[in-house]
Amino acid sequence: MQNQQIEDLVESLAQTLGRGLSLEDPDGVLLAYSSHQTSADRVRVNFLLSKKVPADVSEWQLRHGIAQAVRPVAVPANEDLGMLGRVCVPLLVRGFRVGYLWVQQHSSEDPAPGILAALPAVRPTVDRLAELLLETDTASSERRTQREATFLAACHGVAAAVEDLRGWRELGGHGPWRVALVHELSESSARAGREDPLEAALLQRTIALQATVGVEPVRFSAGASTHSVLLCEARVGRSALQHVVDRCRVEVVKRTGRPAGRFVLGLSEPAADPRDFADAFRQAQHAAQADAVDPQLGGVSAFAEIGVYQFLGAMGWQVPAHGSVRFDELCEADRLEELLPVLELLYDKNGSVQDVAAQLHLHRSSVYNRLTRIRSIIGADPLAGTVRLELHLALKARRWRSRPRFEQS
Repeated sequence: MQNQQIEDLVESLAQTLGRGLSLEDPDGVLLAYSSHQTSADRVRVNFLLSKKVPADVSEWQLRHGIAQAVRPVAVPANEDLGMLGRVCVPLLVRGFRVGYLWVQQHSSEDPAPGILAALPAVRPTVDRLAELLLETDTASSERRTQREATFLAACHGVAAAVEDLRGWRELGGHGPWRVALVHELSESSARAGREDPLEAALLQRTIALQATVGVEPVRFSAGASTHSVLLCEARVGRSALQHVVDRCRVEVVKRTGRPAGRFVLGLSEPAADPRDFADAFRQAQHAAQADAVDPQLGGVSAFAEIGVYQFLGAMGWQVPAHGSVRFDELCEADRLEELLPVLELLYDKNGSVQDVAAQLHLHRSSVYNRLTRIRSIIGADPLAGTVRLELHLALKARRWRSRPRFEQS
């Protein structure tokens, strides 16, 4: 349906402008063209037959700055290539480049300024065309796929990928940067990742791309089968990241037809050099994992804010299931889960019985009664010094053992 709409818009623009048009993606692959053929040159004919811009023609176009252009650019004729002059209209949506619309001149006596003067009148149609391109398969383009693979490889410490990143325009030439990891806590999402990892990765990539378009501090996004990874400027704020998470929820509903699960986003500390992206990725991963198992963190968490989970993450997968005698005794006695939730929240709320009672919808006397039961079970005051440290750490370690395993993706 959208492809037909794209073709109809190209044809409509060609009729309005009275010229031959062609539409290509950022990789130079033909997407659509008009039937208006009053002056097709050799380059246009070959392009329509091969569906791909030849290397020599691409080099001529790039020499005139189309890859960086945000406004229409006049590309002069080239007799050696058999190419008439034409105007390149870069198609951008909220700053993201989705393709190019080419308007061919009739002859050498047909100056580019005439085309440039006519373009403002068709701007709404051109903008609609760009929006439709963004809605189709931008995330699956060859160039985008390769760049995302390079970024993810750099986040896993592949030296060649790290070196490749240094020339990226998205890095702005200098750091520092932050890495963010976004994950949906949904059985449907997890099942899709297991059953068809490639399709799940394409969905993650598309959702991340759509959710970050126009969010200026987010420089790049990539998707794996269970999560997406963002490259952000160091100044990125919580409000911008929350906006990305909210848009991810919308995209999940729009693209899968199912309700969105809870999203978590973990953010690294600043990384001054692409060589540090592997460490930054691990920090973002641990922050997202902590947020996944501990809703008290709030959904968007920086690594520095996750507290003891920083240490648990550094321990890898070797967090013991039975590391505290008192905690094991408490778990054995609390089969109905009446005591442990109260104790953990009391620790998290800095000992405020009133806050615990309000959040769990209990009377304060009920909270005190449960603390008394805990004392009798473990034979010690749960709010005292080292006992509190032991039990609080054991509670967080129990949560940590249920974290999503991104490393296995």
